[in-house]
Amino acid sequence: MDWTDRHCRHLHRLLSRRTLLYTEMVTAPAVLHGDRDKLLGFGAPEHPVALQLGGSVPEELREAARIGAERGCDEINLNCGCPSDRVQSGAFGAVLMTRPELVAECCAEMIAASPVEVTVKCRIGVDEQAPEEVLPRFLETVAAAGVSRFTIHARKAWLQGLSPKENRDIPPLDYDLVMRMKRDFPQLHLSVNGGITSLAQAEGFLDAGLDGVMVGRAAYHSPADVLCEADRRIWGASRDSSAEAAVHEMLPYIEAHLAAGGRLHQVTRHMLGLFAGRPGARGWRRALSEGASRPGAGPELVREALGRIEDLQQAA
Repeated sequence: MDWTDRHCRHLHRLLSRRTLLYTEMVTAPAVLHGDRDKLLGFGAPEHPVALQLGGSVPEELREAARIGAERGCDEINLNCGCPSDRVQSGAFGAVLMTRPELVAECCAEMIAASPVEVTVKCRIGVDEQAPEEVLPRFLETVAAAGVSRFTIHARKAWLQGLSPKENRDIPPLDYDLVMRMKRDFPQLHLSVNGGITSLAQAEGFLDAGLDGVMVGRAAYHSPADVLCEADRRIWGASRDSSAEAAVHEMLPYIEAHLAAGGRLHQVTRHMLGLFAGRPGARGWRRALSEGASRPGAGPELVREALGRIEDLQQAA
C-alpha cells in the first residue's frame, strides 16, 4: 500500500516484460464505493497485473472481483497476509489466517464472479498459532473452494505486540515449512515470499521445486538488480533490460503525466533506487528527491540526472 501504484508498475514493466505485477492492496468496499479509475486504473503496458483485494465479506469480494476482472486485471488476489492495524480493525488481512472457512467462502464467491484466476496470499500463521498445523489446514480448506495458487509469506504475523513494520522483519522465516507444503500439496501452485533480496535467491527457490517467488522490498528499492536480468534468467529471453533504457522510456510517460496535471515527484519517487549500488547513485537520488517536488519541475530534471550517470559510466 502506497508503493506499487500505476507509476511504479509502469517503471517495473520496462525492466521486466514477464514478471507478474501486483496493485496496491485495495479494500473491497473501496472498489464498490470509491473512485474506480483512481483505485483500479492501469495502462495496457502493465500486463500481466494482479488486483490485490482486502476484505472479509463474501458478497463484497464477489462484486469487487467481478469489477476487477471487468477492468482487465489478469488475476484477482485475496490478501490474507497484511498485518497492519487498519487491516486488523476491518477483520481482514493476516487475521483471516484464523478463519480459513471464511476465506474459502470468500474465494468461492470470487471464483463464481470472476473469469480470471483467483489467488490467495497468506502467512504461515498468526500470534500463538502453530504454523505446521495451521498452514496445511488453511491450504486444504481454501483449495477445496477452488483456489489452486497461493503465495506464502514465510513468517508468522504477530498481530499483538509488533508493528506492521516489525512484522516484515522480526518474526523468523521458515522457508522449510513452505517447501514441505509444496511436497504435501504438489497439485497446488505455491510461491514463496519474505526476505528474498536477490534474483539469485529467487532462482534457488525455483530450482528447489517451488512454482514462483514474490519479491517485495528488494524489487522496489533496487529494482534493476532484481528485474533487469529476470526475463533472461527465468524465462529464457534473449537479452537483459537496463536502468538507463528504462529512464529514457519513462520520459514520454512523465511528459504525459505532467500534461494531465500530475506532478513529477509522483512518478520519480519510484525511480530513486534504479541505480542502487552503482557510481552516481547518491547524486541521482538527491537530484530527484530534492528537485522533483519543486514547482515547474519537469522531465529535463530526469534527463540531467541520467546524463550524469551516463557520463560516469563512460568514464569508468
